[in-house]
Amino acid sequence: MDQNAVPYVNALLAHAAREPARLNVPGHKGGHGADPALIEAAGLRALELDIPALVGGIDVGPVETNPFEQAQRLAADAWGAERTWFLVGGASQGNHAACLALRQYGRHIVTQRNVHSSAIDGAVLAGLEPTFIAPEVDPELGVAHCATPGALQTALDAAPEAVGAIVVSPTYFGACADVSSLAEICHARDLPLVVDEAWGAHLRFSPELPMSALESGADLVISSTHKIIGSLTQSAMLHLGRGSRIDERVVDRVVTLLESTSPSSLLSLSLDAARRLASTRGEELLAETLATLRVTRRRAREIPGLDVLDESVVGNPGVAGWDPLRLAVDVRGTGVAGHRFADLLFDLGIDYELATETVVVFAFGMGGSAAALAEPLLAALEHVVADLGGEERRPSVPFAVPPPWGPLEMSPRDAFLGPQEPVPFAEAEGRIASESLAAYPPGIPNVLPGERLTRETLDFITDTLAHGGKLRGASDRTLRTVRVVIE
Repeated sequence: MDQNAVPYVNALLAHAAREPARLNVPGHKGGHGADPALIEAAGLRALELDIPALVGGIDVGPVETNPFEQAQRLAADAWGAERTWFLVGGASQGNHAACLALRQYGRHIVTQRNVHSSAIDGAVLAGLEPTFIAPEVDPELGVAHCATPGALQTALDAAPEAVGAIVVSPTYFGACADVSSLAEICHARDLPLVVDEAWGAHLRFSPELPMSALESGADLVISSTHKIIGSLTQSAMLHLGRGSRIDERVVDRVVTLLESTSPSSLLSLSLDAARRLASTRGEELLAETLATLRVTRRRAREIPGLDVLDESVVGNPGVAGWDPLRLAVDVRGTGVAGHRFADLLFDLGIDYELATETVVVFAFGMGGSAAALAEPLLAALEHVVADLGGEERRPSVPFAVPPPWGPLEMSPRDAFLGPQEPVPFAEAEGRIASESLAAYPPGIPNVLPGERLTRETLDFITDTLAHGGKLRGASDRTLRTVRVVIE
């Protein structure tokens, strides 16, 4: 297939060039009916290309001549998938779809406990009953890595009714799992392996990086294409592995169930264009970025009080490979919590991806801007460290680390939809949560619906918020109350 082609982008451009009388939606009529502020912010060209679904010559007609279907087939070819679906609801939609697809085969699954909160939301929607795999946790940084093959084997032995497994690779911090071994363990039982590869859409395109999940034998892969490769925010892809143990028709059905009937052409065209960039120039651009990051890590480590995570962690439990596109800076040596350190960087014009008590993470793209971004980041790191003299220092140890998760007393769906009541957060110890509580980012739930709340978890969430963390999932955003099951 010609990876230089962008059939969907070209079809939109051709339709806009016709300057049709726009007697269909959207109401901005290609910009003629838009507020000037929208035109100034988005640009007239974007509004002209904001074309609805089911328009001839764009996404209507046989697969062979339908530009939208051609774009998805090109993406499948680029990533080595049997079939690829464009998603306009982000990788979250992909996680929801994966859970609903697995539910066609049964109710029980095995899943990594530090999955993204959207996977738990998917379990709620699908009515799945999970058996959790505890990921390996870095004993110094309190960072959760990946699930090991041994842990998956043990979990599957404990859950003989499981119809599949869901794991995460890479993690938010860059750790990659031994996906090949995880797939072999599942396939030996004729079970599918679903991989949330939201942070690894670029792995396919560089021999310097760990092998991608599809190349490693995964059956279904969630790919957040916008994160590193650079499609528009909220666009993603869902890839079906070749020889997958999940029926393609089942996946197509659940994607259709979850997708909007008014999908954004702008999100989809960005996926078509990002695919071309990755498939034709990905190796070159990634080589440039990786070279820049090698130097950046060395220079960051030379700043007093700072260290960085790198490939030296490979071989530790739960780390079979390392993706260096996230620069994770260990700030424990400064005596300042990561949330505070990140705030000081933000004041200097540095947007960061996430902060924990111990680490601040910066996300680099596939290419084109690494060198231009690295220099101001290094200057800001040096500035913050030099100015910390007046800060109240915390001891370098112990920093707060996530406590063990509470026991799962009932299925997430039953807890989420069943009888419940709000109780004061401080008095919730011992109750069963009916909602997720996830420090965000990274969006890994500290509490799941159906888990019994422990004092250690409640204190950790309070401490995280006190140091600038954010919380997703709570119906009371102030967290004065939390919803719990009426037992």
